[in-house]
Amino acid sequence: MPQKRLSVVVTRRLPEAVETRLSELFDVTLREDDTPMTRAQLAEAMADADVLVPTITDQIDAGLIGQAGERLKLIANYGAGIDHIDVETARRRGILVSNTPGVMTDDTADMVMALMLAVTRRIQEGLLVMQAGEWQGWAPTAFLGTRLGGKRLGILGMGRIGQAVAKRAQSFGMQIHYHNRRRLRPETEEALEATWWESLDQMVARMDVISVNCPHTPSTFHLLNARRLRLLKPSAVIVNTSRGEVIDESALTRMLKAGEIAGAGLDVYQHGIKGNPDLVNMSNVVMLPHMGSATIEGRIEMGEKVLLNVKTFADGHRPPDQVLPAML
Repeated sequence: MPQKRLSVVVTRRLPEAVETRLSELFDVTLREDDTPMTRAQLAEAMADADVLVPTITDQIDAGLIGQAGERLKLIANYGAGIDHIDVETARRRGILVSNTPGVMTDDTADMVMALMLAVTRRIQEGLLVMQAGEWQGWAPTAFLGTRLGGKRLGILGMGRIGQAVAKRAQSFGMQIHYHNRRRLRPETEEALEATWWESLDQMVARMDVISVNCPHTPSTFHLLNARRLRLLKPSAVIVNTSRGEVIDESALTRMLKAGEIAGAGLDVYQHGIKGNPDLVNMSNVVMLPHMGSATIEGRIEMGEKVLLNVKTFADGHRPPDQVLPAML
């Protein structure tokens, strides 16, 4: 008798190549449009499926997991971040959770540098002037920004992405500093020419640019709170491509409006798609719609990791990218 194929529900549209391969391997339910599932739709999917493939836009909390059917044994997240999934409740229910680590490292690090340049070189202001047809010609003092070379970069979170940012920043001639839960190995520090700060307060007070590259966990919520933001130099710039919850967005907005921080490049926001409306029209703020990992290559590679995790599970083994309690 042929083995029954796993029932897999995908919550968002994925690249066509990934959807096609999922359809070939499993009994898959795909989305017809690219809108997020409602909570009721997620509950229905989790009641009948063997595997759920969610994304960051799906809040898989304890309540939903509590309603899951007996068949659901794997939540194969399409993405590296898993703060939208109650991993501990899933574990207690005997549901494995996997993710797609390492795929978006280079893409996100590229975007960090793009945002740094966009803010420090006032690219958005220049674009707006050109689009409005208001440019009056070159002038010696027009649109003066600052160069990255020689500036101190403070990286908050020195994992895969943080280290990739450090390598790119080295080529710009920046001085690399970092704060991390654990200090890097001496050989890694030496290769990155990076200075470790045990005290985050002391680091942020001395940096020209802060890059947020740590995950959102209970311990990192508002890690850059109002008190810590006030330690920054008035000439400092903040770039966040990680999670919006790491920064107190209200405090950041107040300080940017008051000129107490020079600028910010943001790809993520504390309240999801609802960034603080006061940020939108600030000339010293560049806002992007969570584009850090948005490359064709990266999204396909993420899908390939999902496929590998689900196929390995279907074959009776633990997914290679299973999220373990020690990772949380």
